[in-house]
Amino acid sequence: MMWWNDYGPGPWMYFMPVFFILMMGACVFMMFFMMRGRRRGQSGSLEILTERFARGEIDKAEYEERRRLLDA
Repeated sequence: MMWWNDYGPGPWMYFMPVFFILMMGACVFMMFFMMRGRRRGQSGSLEILTERFARGEIDKAEYEERRRLLDA
């Protein structure tokens, strides 16, 4: 096995575990951020649907059908 300058494994031995933990944390944060954004989009479309029903643009049957599709 080749060691860095024949003095041992070098600074990478200490840096790589820290780098791995930081990358795993970044992945978890990105998954949380992306899933949170998806839930907001669904509630926003439900709000728009409710507003359209309140303004009378769609009838009750169409409202219930579209709401059922959004909940699925």
